[in-house]
Amino acid sequence: MSGGGGGGGVPCSLSPRAWRSWCRGFWLGAGEGGGAMLPSFSYLTDHAGFCGTIKNSPSDFVVTEIEVPEHSLRDTRAEPLQKTSQAPLEQSSPCLWQPKKLRTEPPGPCAEGYGGGMPSLEHDPSRAGGDCSASPNKNQREGEPERKSGLGEASRLDSLLGKPMSDLLSKFACDLKDAWDLENNVDSSTGEFSLGPIVDKKNRADLHSAVRQKFPFLVTVTKDNEMIVRGNADYRELCQLVTEKETSDFFKFLDAKLEHSTFSFEPDGNKEHRKVVHHFINRKFGKLLETKSFTVTDVNDQPNMSIMVRFREKSWSRKRSAGGFQEKQDLYTAFTLQKENLETLEAIGFLAAELGVLPSDFSYTGIKDKKAITYQPMVVKKVTPERLKEIGSKMEKKGMRIHNIHSACQHLRLGQLKGNHFDIVVRDLKCHSHDSSADLKERISEAMENVEKKGFVNYYGPQRFGQGQNVQTDQIGLALLNEKMVKAVKLFFTPEDTDDPVNNAKRYFLQTEDAKGALAMLPEFKVREKMLLRALNRYGVNHEGCTKGWLNIPHSMRIFYVHAYCSKIWNEAASYRLKIYGSKVVEGDLVLSEESDESISLNDKVHEVTAPEESANKYSINQVVLPVVGHSIKYPSNKVGQWYHERLSKDELQMCKFRVSPLQLNIPGCYRPILKNVQNLSYFLEGTKC
Repeated sequence: MSGGGGGGGVPCSLSPRAWRSWCRGFWLGAGEGGGAMLPSFSYLTDHAGFCGTIKNSPSDFVVTEIEVPEHSLRDTRAEPLQKTSQAPLEQSSPCLWQPKKLRTEPPGPCAEGYGGGMPSLEHDPSRAGGDCSASPNKNQREGEPERKSGLGEASRLDSLLGKPMSDLLSKFACDLKDAWDLENNVDSSTGEFSLGPIVDKKNRADLHSAVRQKFPFLVTVTKDNEMIVRGNADYRELCQLVTEKETSDFFKFLDAKLEHSTFSFEPDGNKEHRKVVHHFINRKFGKLLETKSFTVTDVNDQPNMSIMVRFREKSWSRKRSAGGFQEKQDLYTAFTLQKENLETLEAIGFLAAELGVLPSDFSYTGIKDKKAITYQPMVVKKVTPERLKEIGSKMEKKGMRIHNIHSACQHLRLGQLKGNHFDIVVRDLKCHSHDSSADLKERISEAMENVEKKGFVNYYGPQRFGQGQNVQTDQIGLALLNEKMVKAVKLFFTPEDTDDPVNNAKRYFLQTEDAKGALAMLPEFKVREKMLLRALNRYGVNHEGCTKGWLNIPHSMRIFYVHAYCSKIWNEAASYRLKIYGSKVVEGDLVLSEESDESISLNDKVHEVTAPEESANKYSINQVVLPVVGHSIKYPSNKVGQWYHERLSKDELQMCKFRVSPLQLNIPGCYRPILKNVQNLSYFLEGTKC
């Protein structure tokens, strides 16, 4: 049996039995390790082995990623929220995106046809008693500095302006607001109020902020040190699209300019109305803000859509400090994701939708099996640890749990792991048909001993290629390398032979090329599919449109398909290498130095075995590496190198530079050991015949 990220053993169609074999506690070196049993495994050992099935259920295959030393990832500026990585999070925290009450006012002409007119506004209780300030912002994120209420801003204005001037400002604000409410055609800029000359620059800045926080519907301008207040036309325009409470809270959020803060509007099931709100914000504040629609749960526990607003990254690229400008520090939160029967990217899609961030804001070290229970570290940008804790109970319903949340100082990189720990149940144990008279227990014991002593072929596992699917990921990767963008899209949307919303949407798209129609049919969590379809709907299903479609999904997702092709070639190369040379190290093989000096390039660490070294048996098969194809790697100078060139030519890649400029993909390549050793291997047998 071979261990690895994609499982091992020989799947057989045998009748179920009540006994099983556990293989516990072994882990592989960096990378995802071996996978399916391929013919070349016989070149490691002449042991007969045994038959069995794996992955009969997700709980039969448990993968736990072994992290690199934690101190290199943890943010030392913040204390961890939990003392142990094994303790699950408390799931009682309310979700930040708690369902808000749906709008109670009937949709006015604006909400339906946008031909003019103003929907009726919710009554603002804060206006009672003549106070025209908006109610406190209920959309504030946990962990943000508390924003002052209208009362606090009133006392602040009193101290800045003096009570008489502050009262006059309040009267002006209320008079203007009353005029707006009574006269739809009142010019929003009608009337100004002067606060008089304010010479001190800091006092002016404080006064600007205090006025806008207490009266979000006002704007302040300075003319020759004189501060003038007038109505905010943008505020009034937004009031025609959403409730006044939302408008007030939005402008308070905008004025506060808190880094990493977000604002979400009430749930809104009207797509056309959401589109108008998106357009308004992009037209008025597009250089500062970006918007995104995402799925929320409304008060009736039904899925609905809401618009989330956040500050653009470039808005915070530099920030002022006492000593001048300094580069900003990104917000990173690390956690361990436990998932069951979910693809890694599908799980990220659920998390991104719930957190209101992009899938590309997540980083991880590798793809984990779908039909399994897996544990892997992840890092997400722009999300606080407190925010991540809040979504735990919702994610449990999707087959995920979130553990070990803490602040981090950087993102993760692919391959940045120490190894994987596997707990595998092998069922339906049986000797091979040609070995049926053998004692099964003895065969299992011998097989375990062989694996522990000799290791296994370091194949990429079948989950990397989409085992059992009509189109495998490496086929899409090959099309992308050949810059056949339309073919890659058609392969991507090739459906499985099942009747479900996802595959029906894919089937519909291939038959009609109606991207908009297919988009409406897809569930919200199918992130990659929706990203592609949105671009195809805009640019068309042609070479240019499909290129823009691929660019519309995150780089980590685009390159995943190309890596799948490179992995497939490596698997085939490993089989060929072991078939023609076996476990003997021969001239022209590549071995990798264990030199840890980071100043030495990877290629300089790779040595080509010479004839004298072959004769002296200087190296063992455990030191031999094979290239994972790319533009910056060496190939063996023996028959294996020739095989690589012929194999790439077969796929029309003989001249491929492994750079796909239109998709911003750069594949330098790397080296992977042919064999890997198992560590900490143990097993036990369970069942009526064991």
